[in-house]
Amino acid sequence: MRLSRRHPLLLPAVLCALAVLAARPTDAVEKRRDGGDPGINAQVVRLYEDAAVATQQYEKGRLEAEVQRAEAQRLEALLDRERRGIAVMHGDLGRIARAQYRNGGNLPLTAQIILAGSADELMRGQQVFSQANLAVNNAIEKSRRAEAQLEKDEAKAAAAWQSLEKRNVELARLKKDIEQKLEEARWQLQGQADASVAAGACRGAVRLDQPPTQVTGGWVAPVEVYELSAGFGSGGSRWANRHTGQDFAVPIGTPVRSVGAGRVVKVSCGGPFGIEMVIEHAGGYYTQYAHLAAVTVDQGDLVTPGQWIGQSGTTGNSTGPHLHFEVRVTPELGSGLDPVPWLAARGVPLG
Repeated sequence: MRLSRRHPLLLPAVLCALAVLAARPTDAVEKRRDGGDPGINAQVVRLYEDAAVATQQYEKGRLEAEVQRAEAQRLEALLDRERRGIAVMHGDLGRIARAQYRNGGNLPLTAQIILAGSADELMRGQQVFSQANLAVNNAIEKSRRAEAQLEKDEAKAAAAWQSLEKRNVELARLKKDIEQKLEEARWQLQGQADASVAAGACRGAVRLDQPPTQVTGGWVAPVEVYELSAGFGSGGSRWANRHTGQDFAVPIGTPVRSVGAGRVVKVSCGGPFGIEMVIEHAGGYYTQYAHLAAVTVDQGDLVTPGQWIGQSGTTGNSTGPHLHFEVRVTPELGSGLDPVPWLAARGVPLG
């Protein structure tokens, strides 16, 4: 990504890598471990990974662009100094020429011999004349070199600005292309989920391969990257009484994780929660994950902390993409606890 002379091929390599990501077909099929076809579910997961890579490279490119911008500005400042220096040289040439005229440097040698009072005076005059000529010639040569260097530096500065602009345009275009594909895949996934909810029958678990989980404390947040929205106990026209869980604002298709080890005791479609799941944990606690777009485990499955159990969506009584998460002391609605302090007590602060 750098434009320095030490890494001339790095930017093309990065742009090529991003172009490969952007060109990956959205209809590629990845097989489930049980022989089924996850289709759009796997595409969304893969495009999330591609978008993450593109975003990282874009941000890296943006930071490198700032470095390049500073270099271009440095070159512009150098050009200004060179232009001022050339103007000073031109002024010096004028002063030398005027001084030479006043000292008789413009007189022919015959006239200088006639006007000279003595041989010493003639020699001194010739010496002054030679020194003046040398100064003029040196000044002219210096001015010419400076003007030639100025021309080269102006071309270099122009190339730096053009390279900067080209880099920004290409990175932005590639990032936008991947994000557009991801947005289309998200809503295709949501369309399938809405059809399932309308029919009142879930499609069944879509077994997606996921990266190895690294959980140290035994508990995790239900989504990895999020913004907290409606909290436990808050009021709202869409709830009969008070909000019974904690909402996590995340895009459609975001992998949803089991917060801890447990067993899936409920998977259902339809109703105000849309596609939902309930997991039983040790100690008599249950967690619910609602408004999903898909599930990746079946009822009765054992799950581990951080394991993907579904993909977020906006099914059921939902105003936009998010995960509704509850902690309960029974599997049923109405026995909820505030999830924020419950997770915090288990080493998972939310914020």
